[in-house]
Order: sequence, then C-alpha cells, then structure tokens
Amino acid sequence: RQRALLWAVLLAAWEAAWGQLRYSVPEEMPKGSFVGDVAKDLGLQLPPLRDRGIRVVSEGRTQYFALHAKTGHLVTAERIDREQLCRLVEKCVLRCELIVEGEMMFYEIEVEITDINDNAPSFKETEWEESISEMSVPGAKFPLPRAHDGDWGRNSLQNYELSGDEHFSLAVQAGPGGDQRPELVLAKTLDREEAAFHELVLRAIDGGDPARTGTAQIRIKVLDANDNAPVFSQAEYTVRVPEDVPVGSTLVSVTASDADEGLNGHVKYSLKAVTEKASSIFHLDAESGAITLVRSLDFEESDYYEMEVQARDGGGLYNIAKVVITVTDVNDNAPEISVRSAISSILEDSPSGTVVALLYVQDRDSGTNGEVRCSLDSGIPFRLRSSQGSYYSVVTARELDREQVSEYNVTVRAADGGSPPLRSSAVLALRVLDVNDNAPVFAQERYSARVAENNAAGALVLTVRATDADWGQNARVRYRLSEGRVRGAPLSSYVFMVDAESGMITLKEALDFEDTRGYTLLVEARDGGGLVAQCKVVVEVLDVNDNPPEI
Repeated sequence: RQRALLWAVLLAAWEAAWGQLRYSVPEEMPKGSFVGDVAKDLGLQLPPLRDRGIRVVSEGRTQYFALHAKTGHLVTAERIDREQLCRLVEKCVLRCELIVEGEMMFYEIEVEITDINDNAPSFKETEWEESISEMSVPGAKFPLPRAHDGDWGRNSLQNYELSGDEHFSLAVQAGPGGDQRPELVLAKTLDREEAAFHELVLRAIDGGDPARTGTAQIRIKVLDANDNAPVFSQAEYTVRVPEDVPVGSTLVSVTASDADEGLNGHVKYSLKAVTEKASSIFHLDAESGAITLVRSLDFEESDYYEMEVQARDGGGLYNIAKVVITVTDVNDNAPEISVRSAISSILEDSPSGTVVALLYVQDRDSGTNGEVRCSLDSGIPFRLRSSQGSYYSVVTARELDREQVSEYNVTVRAADGGSPPLRSSAVLALRVLDVNDNAPVFAQERYSARVAENNAAGALVLTVRATDADWGQNARVRYRLSEGRVRGAPLSSYVFMVDAESGMITLKEALDFEDTRGYTLLVEARDGGGLVAQCKVVVEVLDVNDNPPEI
C-alpha cells in the first residue's frame, strides 16, 4: 500500500444544508487521521468547544470518529475497514451526530469510506478437482471455482486467466447480478487411456494499480462415459420464513433426478456461490437436498439470502438451481431510548418551553413493528416535543414551583406498533432550584405584651417569629425594629431592642409607668433575598407602688 495513497485527501466538499456535513476518507487510515474541519464548517469558536460540551456520537457500539478538542477537527477514532463494514454496498457511508449540549443542538455528519486496493482476489478452495467424462464433446462447459475480492469498483475482481493444458480453454459468463462466472470449456476430445488427469492453473486478476492476483490449482479427472446430467424439479426455489423460526427447521428441499443408472445416476447436492455468512447459517444435506437452519436468523442483520445448489451425479455431470430465502420481520426488538443531552437542575421561574433533555428513540424492527410512540406520565409540568428525525425534546409545560414540588423523576415511555407492542422507558432526574419568590410571614399580624415598670434592662418582653417558604439563603429571616421616636429619640435606642436572629424583644432600660404607660412597635422581618414583612407589637406598662404620697 503506497504511503501517498494512505495520505491522499479525498475529503469532498461538505454540505451544511439542513444541519448536515458530508466528508470522505479512505479506508485503513491510522487512528487520529483528519476527516474534516467541523469547527470551521459550522462556524464554531475553538476556545469554548470543551466548555460547551461538544461531542461526537455514533449509532452502535463502535465509535469510529472523534472530535479533536483543540483543533475542532473530526478525526478517525479507529482504523476503518470498508470491506468489514460495507461488504456488499457500493457507497459506504458512516453516520454520526455532533451534539452541542450547551445549546441543545445537533448536526448530522456523513462520512463516505472510499475503497483502496487492499485485498487480492482469493479462492475459497485453492485446490479444485473436476471429473469429466471422456465422452464429453468439445465445447462442453464445466463450472470453475469463483474468486472473491473484498474491494469495490475498479479495485475488485476484473477477469480470469487459465493456463496449463491445450485440451481446455476458459469462458467467463456474466451472471444475473453482473458477477463473472468462470467456466472450463473442453477444447479437445479427452482420452482417459492417454491421460487420466490434467493439471491447470486458474488465475483471478483485479483492476488495481498494480493489479493483485489469486490462483487456484485445477485438477481434471477423466471418467468413463456418463451421458445424462441431473435435472432439478424446478429452476428456482423460493421460500419465506419468519426470523424466529427454530434452529434445526428444514426450510426447503431441492430435488434432482438423473436418468442414468448406478453411480452415474447417484446425485449429490452441494452449495455454490454462497457467502461465508450464509454458509454459517444454512446446511444442505448432500444426500436428501434438505436445507436446514443451523443458526438463528435476524431480520435486522439480513432479510435476504440467495445461493446456488449444484446437483452432481457420480459421473461428474451437474446442474444448478437457484435458492432464494426471504426473512420476514418479527417484533423482537423493543424501542431504544438514548439520552443525548440532559440537565439535572432547573430554576423554578424558568419559562414554559425550556428544554431539559434531548432524546434519540429508535426501534431496529421494520414496518409497523418499528414505529415508535413516545409519551410522558400525566400530571407533571412537562411535555414531549418532536424534533428532526427520531429526536425528541422534553420541555417544561408551565412554570415550576419549588415550594410545591422540589424534585421530579420524569419517566419517558416508548412503545412500538407490534402486536403485542414492546415497551421501554427512561427516567430523567430533575431538581428544581429556588428563587426568592416568597416574603417572610409572621405567625401573628399583631403581638401584645404587659410588662411591669421597673423591670431590669435585658428583661424579655416577648418573641416574634416569621417563616419563609423559600430555601437556603432566601429563607433566612432577620429581625429589626422599624424606627419610631419617643420624645425625639429613636425608639430602638430609647427603650427596646430585638435580637436579629431569634426575634426576642428585650428592654434596654427599666420602664416607668408614670412616664409612659404604653408603646406601639413595628418589627420588620427581612429574608436573604431582600423581601420584607412587618408586624405590630403593643406593649402595656403596668404600675407598681414605687411613689410615696406627696403633700
């Protein structure tokens, strides 16, 4: 693999329409390779990227891309093998989302993985033996093993070459899907007595620069006459099965008959042109032609299998039939709820419509089974708002009141359209933060006390008490006397004082009934947020016999 090819920048122009970016990158690039300048393309400022909670998420367990926190570049998080990800797909596209948590925004990113010529054509069987009757006429054709090349387009398999013997030539036929099917063509009559075996080399060549090749050794065994090939009961066998069919079930049976007798009329079956994946799921009985299931099917993994069954008699003549197995969906996947972004606390005076969480909901089933309905429990001040695609936002439906409910566990429920439906849920924990929206409230609007004259300074008159429904500093209450005047002097400095924390009103000096027989005080309660309440305190001075008669 040339270094220049590894670092070739195939980074196609991005598109920002509908919040979507598109890039391309060659497969097999090292971890950390540059994909695209996301920060520049979206106009994001570099210094606050980390503070704004910007990250890249991908569907599935493997995260193929990451965001470089310092440069704002989208880079590869893993070495990407296009053949492993997109074996049968012409255009290999990986999708991820850029989540901006601070702004509750997301952007879709598509990255096309372009092919490099990193796979040589290879044969599943590098040694192949074919049995051909000596009575076969020139021009007769026999199937040859097919090569597989994991690359795509020009880098994939392009042609075959055959060498080794003048009795044979090569013909390449195009299959229904455009695939190349090599066939061995008998060019000259065989004579088993002259040569019982012929050794050939089949070479498969791809279109890379330089080209890669793979070879298979072909051994031809010459047999005595066999003039009837097997004949299938039908050219194509088609069957539809649900994905939950039990392992061990027989899905379809193929049958072929041969008019010959003895060994030449004995038919055996084998799978041809079958993918490695299909060969691990299905088993063909060589004698009966029954195709059974050896591993569970999964509609979400693959819903269509196509293979060829070859019927070969004991004399080497064969016929081929096509088998198509279509897998139908069963509602076996519950909806999946992913919390892409969420806040844990919110001010109680936040306006209606404030976003508290961004959710992504999906169901791997198809059709009605994959249709998802989301809901919230009733009686809570939140609602769901559908966003683009499969995204939902949880928003406030009205203003909150911490004094009524200080915490919420918001349960998001999802149900699919299956019968019966499958369900899942996710819980969002949200704490309501206090704002100073409640003033202190006195236990009584008017307090009264009777105090005898001549009490010593510091004597308790009474205690006032006010409470505040808020929390923390906003609920801390302090007391003071509203200044009035007696004989031109401030009331608080003249007779009474109030403790700022406890609300206890005490005497600063002894009272004199003959001087003043009563007092009316205004006590102020102020919370930590500056809200104020007042109450009235009436103090009656009681007379004691402290004065002799005067003549």
